[in-house]
Amino acid sequence: MEFLLFAVDPGSDPVAFTFFIGCMAMAAASVFFFVERNSVSDKWKLSLLVSALITGIAAVHYLYMRDAWAAVEGNTTALRYIDWTLTVPLMCVEFYLLTKAAGATKGLMWKLIIASAWMLVAGYIGETTANGDTGTSVMWGVLSTVGYVYVLYTAWMGEVAKLAEASGDAVVQKGVRTLAWFVLVGWAIYPIGYMCMPGGWLNTGLGWEPSNVDLFYNIADAVNKIGFGLVVYSIAVSSDK
Repeated sequence: MEFLLFAVDPGSDPVAFTFFIGCMAMAAASVFFFVERNSVSDKWKLSLLVSALITGIAAVHYLYMRDAWAAVEGNTTALRYIDWTLTVPLMCVEFYLLTKAAGATKGLMWKLIIASAWMLVAGYIGETTANGDTGTSVMWGVLSTVGYVYVLYTAWMGEVAKLAEASGDAVVQKGVRTLAWFVLVGWAIYPIGYMCMPGGWLNTGLGWEPSNVDLFYNIADAVNKIGFGLVVYSIAVSSDK
């Protein structure tokens, strides 16, 4: 596949610019997290490895999405959902790893993985099959939201929150709460983008167009994925002091 990283002038195309910057930022973050594994205790090494995988997978996908943006005028949907289907469950795995010492089980990890995968599969079906039909868009959007709400509830009030509290570790408690804020605020940009698609509530109700959705998705991806990793790194460093 011939990459078209410079086929569009980033200076004249803000979406192309965010694809390029997002790719470079996440690649740099991946290297940072991988290298910093050597500076933390063994109990945090796997968490930092997962953080490196999240940003590394995203960086590779951003190369391909940047190419798709330049070649087919913005049709990045399939590539973006492939990226999310790999990286979002890994972000949920971080909750398990952070609370494992407090008694988190693999059952909790798999419930979070399944919920996040459900959220993404339903969202992809809705985005690719609605074709401007509001009923279809809303139905799959609601089904997708079920998975999101489960992850959100688990992080804020459910098993993850209770395990963090039971850990008695103030650093872990603060870190889990920060990650929960990422899920509540940072992840909110994705359903907003979904509702801008033809047939979505914001598209039909307020006339919001999907033309700049990739711009917001790119910014949200970089903030959420790199931010998740930085929180995990902060927990590891602070806990080892």
